[in-house]
Amino acid sequence: MSERTATTRLSESERRLVETTGIEVIDEGQRTAKPSDLFWPWFAANVSVFGISYSSFVYGFGISFVQALVVTVVGIVLSFLACGIIAIAGKRGSAPTMVLSRAAFGVNGQKVPGVFSWLISMGWETFLAIMAVLATATVFRQLGWSDGTTTKVLACAVIAGLIVLASVAGYHTIMRMQSVLTWVTGAVTIAYVAMTLDRVDLGAVMAREAGPLEAVIGALVLLMTGFGLGWINIAADWSRYQRRDAPGASIAFWNTLGGALAPTLLVIYGLLLIGSDPALEEGIVNDPIGTLATILPLWFLVPFLLAAVLALVSGAVLGIYSSGLTLLSLGVKIPRPTAALIDGTILTLGTIWVVFFAQSFLAPFQSFLITLGVPIAAWAGILMADVALRRRDYDERALFDRTGRYGDWNWVAIGIMAVASVIGWGLVINLFADAAPWNNWQGYLLGPIGGREGTWAWANTGVLVSLAIGFLGWLALGRSIVRRQEEGLTPAADARPDRVVTS
Repeated sequence: MSERTATTRLSESERRLVETTGIEVIDEGQRTAKPSDLFWPWFAANVSVFGISYSSFVYGFGISFVQALVVTVVGIVLSFLACGIIAIAGKRGSAPTMVLSRAAFGVNGQKVPGVFSWLISMGWETFLAIMAVLATATVFRQLGWSDGTTTKVLACAVIAGLIVLASVAGYHTIMRMQSVLTWVTGAVTIAYVAMTLDRVDLGAVMAREAGPLEAVIGALVLLMTGFGLGWINIAADWSRYQRRDAPGASIAFWNTLGGALAPTLLVIYGLLLIGSDPALEEGIVNDPIGTLATILPLWFLVPFLLAAVLALVSGAVLGIYSSGLTLLSLGVKIPRPTAALIDGTILTLGTIWVVFFAQSFLAPFQSFLITLGVPIAAWAGILMADVALRRRDYDERALFDRTGRYGDWNWVAIGIMAVASVIGWGLVINLFADAAPWNNWQGYLLGPIGGREGTWAWANTGVLVSLAIGFLGWLALGRSIVRRQEEGLTPAADARPDRVVTS
């Protein structure tokens, strides 16, 4: 659909005035990426053997292989499709996701979802670093090498250093790195499947009993939050270099394909492999990748470890690069490399604490993920509706000007997010009450459907409800706001011939 945009464009001198390092609007001449380029960063960040371990968490809901197969395909694809929809905003505004979020929330109002976005990004990248360190220690132990404190300290230093250095290098270096890592990690992952295929016992897999509807929904929510919804707050960061005339449908397609393809296949294989071996299912709880390495021949452990660590580093690089951008969008006045260093320091300290002092990390992390997943789902629903409502590109100047058309605080969007979060938190529970007792305050709306001990409590429907409230709420209440925003420029500016784009 061809449309005229009603945005203003910044001159070169004006552009420099709003370029807070790292969150600047990308210059017209640098928007040269093709939609298919989006495949590489998303595929590389998600083609990790860690995806296989998710099948253990899915089976933990007590569902059958067929049920698990359905929720895997539906949950992963839909969650990355949501990322693809938000990625369309990147090509319309050529700015990071949390800067574009200002159009709906206001220039300062965006800081509300921005804080949640920064926390969930920090949580994800720290989690990936932790898994890389634990996997290194496990593989070293299997090889008969030292897996003690020295090994873990060195692993922490090397892994954290790789993540920070790559994220500081920036977009173009990361894109080149991801295209290489895709082939390396993909090849080793295929080799892993080939070497372990003989362990699949279809009889044992198909013998698993079916679970109730609430268990199926619970597994679906876990997969959606663990995959696409875990990335959704950075979805437009990688599409901001797209040409303005790139078709929105193509951007959504390549984003979805790149993100969903590898984890969908890997989780399905995991359902077969782990469904055949209860010992694997149990060991994955505390060391997902290390446990998967225990069934490999010794000669393959080193390439497996390198590929697994590189895949985790790849995912963490995307996270720390974007969390730095989010930190800047919150108003922190520092260069982007400094933001990356701050996030890298937090990542390193978090990794050290978990690896050397915490008794269990996976359970508290999943509790943390579900909790932050509720407001992030609400924000995602609002932003997807915002993308659907807009017919024109974003006003670059107004994204940085609280007196511009997007305003300072949009209390309608903030109110919708708040209502969705309060309701959503009331419909989820802390699945790990013993490991994370600080999070036992949720589930206060579950009384009519069995309470916190009822079967529906484990479904964690609050994430989906929060997403739906955000989407439908802004679709209904934000329509007139978006129309007023898009009519804010003079007709003369709107009529210029270079304002025509294809969406």
